[in-house]
Amino acid sequence: MKTQKIRNLYAISLMFLDAVLIVAAFVFAYRLRVAVPWPAEVENLAPLSQHFGLLFVKVISVIVALMFYRQYYIPRAISRVDQFYSVFASVSIGTILAIAVSAFFFKGTPLEVDYPRAMMIYAWLLTILFIMLGRIFHQQLRELLRDRGMGKDRLLVVGTGDVARIIVQRILWSPHLGYELVGIVNNPGERRSLLGVPILGRVEDLPDLIERHDVDEVIIAIPEKGHREVVRVISYCERGRVSIKVFPDIFQFVTSDAGIDDLGGLPLLTVRNYAMRGYMLITKRLLDLAGASFGLVVLSPLMLLVAIAIKLESPGPVFFVQERMGLDGKPFKMIKFRSMRTDAEAHGPGWTVDDDPRQTRLGKFLRRIDIDELPNLINVLLGEMSLVGPRPEQPYYVEEFRRTVPRYMERHREKAGMTGWAQVNGLRGDTSIVERTKYDLWYTENWSVLLDIKILIRTAWQTVSRKARNRPMAEQILGEEPLLKEMGNGQQEVAEGPVSVAEEWEEGEQYLPE
Repeated sequence: MKTQKIRNLYAISLMFLDAVLIVAAFVFAYRLRVAVPWPAEVENLAPLSQHFGLLFVKVISVIVALMFYRQYYIPRAISRVDQFYSVFASVSIGTILAIAVSAFFFKGTPLEVDYPRAMMIYAWLLTILFIMLGRIFHQQLRELLRDRGMGKDRLLVVGTGDVARIIVQRILWSPHLGYELVGIVNNPGERRSLLGVPILGRVEDLPDLIERHDVDEVIIAIPEKGHREVVRVISYCERGRVSIKVFPDIFQFVTSDAGIDDLGGLPLLTVRNYAMRGYMLITKRLLDLAGASFGLVVLSPLMLLVAIAIKLESPGPVFFVQERMGLDGKPFKMIKFRSMRTDAEAHGPGWTVDDDPRQTRLGKFLRRIDIDELPNLINVLLGEMSLVGPRPEQPYYVEEFRRTVPRYMERHREKAGMTGWAQVNGLRGDTSIVERTKYDLWYTENWSVLLDIKILIRTAWQTVSRKARNRPMAEQILGEEPLLKEMGNGQQEVAEGPVSVAEEWEEGEQYLPE
């Protein structure tokens, strides 16, 4: 069965599952209202059968709202936080619409019913819960079928450059994306494979390769070749019924959604529009104050225990105070629990790596579970940091990075954060500063309250589940040495020769944010 037909079946089955769960939530809410005398004992409650008109409207309303939020489009990767936003909004709109329709159109008809208000609240909350659980079950079922070969898209990647290498590596690392990588297409050269994936032919062979290998999708990853070559490749792909995707060549300039503006009637394309301005800054500060105050109160017993353990384990202060660069490149004193020996920086600043010999035994444990950074809440309360933002670096490293990493100082347009978009995507510690900068810039240009909440939720989940720790990203993909080891002259040794950090950025080694 073709992948598109399987996807259509997934969407239809998900819609049917949602309808069943909405009915189940309504029936459960009815029984719960009978069983729980809150806010008062229910009187003269109509039989459940008389609520079917309201229930029918609610099922239709919620499903239509879910359609508008594109919840029946089956994505390759799902963000649970984004999915919850959409389900919450859809169920809320559907519930309000169902109540409005029943009030206006059912009045004076046999379908009119005097429903308990508490029951509708129960139904609203239970519908959100049931639909979220249903989608988790549906996704696990899809992944089980995908592991058995159902619903996988057969994929060709065009190109063998750095961008193509990154895309191939991401696909090989992420089987949950649902791709079966058939091979690589590239013009004649010395290579016969890329990361173990065979090169099947030239661009001119695309129509035959698509038909012979029953390809569902083609990803064109040759931004370095220019627009003419991309258009030529697309023309070959259009001869077959395949989905075509092109990796952008201007991601370093356009990191946010482009918008249309005008200048006295002349159209202008807005490619950069910083999100945190005016009242948005006040909103973010209020969120920081609320979060830091709550965190310090709730976590104070844990912080006290950690402080006592540090004093008992090794001589020296409980807190480690270090100068970092924050908003507008201004220095501030960042507070952390001490996790290293007191003489750790006796020979100057050093980049912390896994199994760093300067760490104490307790400090190694604290760093592994991120508890050493809890005192950052004090910096947030004082307004020196934010709950979410680019992680701050020492002035010594900032001076090095600003000379070697393009647009690095733009991340200092916002306050430094306890966690950030780069960190929840696995870029922590001694990972590529180039990649972290790209994620930080995407965050600053796409900021919203919901994005901050999403990052905080993902941070909490990853801390508890220990998922998404440091991932090597470009260093392992391109066979590079870590950036800091060659930082003095801005050169890195990659698989095909020395490439400067600036060239690495320009040649397309980029990641679309997840």
